Amino acid sequence: MSYVASIHIYPVKSLDGIAVSQATILASGALEGDRSLAICDEAGEFVNTKRNSGVNFLRLSFDIKQRIVGLKIQDTEQEFFFNVDRERPGIEYWLSNYFGFPVKLIENLLTGFPDDTAAPGPTIISTATIAEVASWFPRVCVNEMRHRLRANIEIGDVPPFWEDQLFGAADEVVKFKIGSVIFEAINPGQPCLLSTRNSAAKEAAPNLKNLLIAKQKDIMPDLLKKWHLNQFSRLIVNTRVPHQAGRKKVHIGDEVQILSVSKSLFNTIPD
Repeated sequence: MSYVASIHIYPVKSLDGIAVSQATILASGALEGDRSLAICDEAGEFVNTKRNSGVNFLRLSFDIKQRIVGLKIQDTEQEFFFNVDRERPGIEYWLSNYFGFPVKLIENLLTGFPDDTAAPGPTIISTATIAEVASWFPRVCVNEMRHRLRANIEIGDVPPFWEDQLFGAADEVVKFKIGSVIFEAINPGQPCLLSTRNSAAKEAAPNLKNLLIAKQKDIMPDLLKKWHLNQFSRLIVNTRVPHQAGRKKVHIGDEVQILSVSKSLFNTIPD
């Protein structure tokens, strides 16, 4: 039986996540507290691993109840703690010094800051997929790959690439159920695993994207029938909640069931 093996939320977009035993679905379909904060530069652009390699070496802890964020530079001892609501200028000052340019910490408690604004629901992947992909790369462990992918919900007791069942054709949407909540799988998302450095050890790991694409083409040729070539290097599944599910929860151990495949009114494959 496929089930929820783990749940992670990422309080600050692009930074470390925290493991939780359950998560609340907001009216938007997003998970409460997931990517609700984001670091932006003066131009309003997100500061993330794609634009600034310094993000890889910034470690974060987060106390959800107290709204206390802990920040430290990797491989250093000192950690700095701030209350997100009362000490935000202090957080921004610390981060600005770290990055070497002014930044702001912005917040959206309704939808968070998802990569795909049309699919703000939790991102899905199987634990077996994470383990399989990690095995393709030297010196990349399962936890490191998990950190790079930053998926919200991992599915257990399924084979690698089980989540490919959630990829409908270009004009299809797959509905599935986790516990009592119905989701729609919209498209495969592109995570930040494609950075050229191991975030736990400061060593180069070149050609991750090329190797991932080659492996996927080799072991999953059927995907070519459904997706354009630019869909390779995408592993996690983006979702949305089609019906009002505000304040419902998903829990570790919830059963996962694929319900149906239906035609979509719009082509949901991103460019």
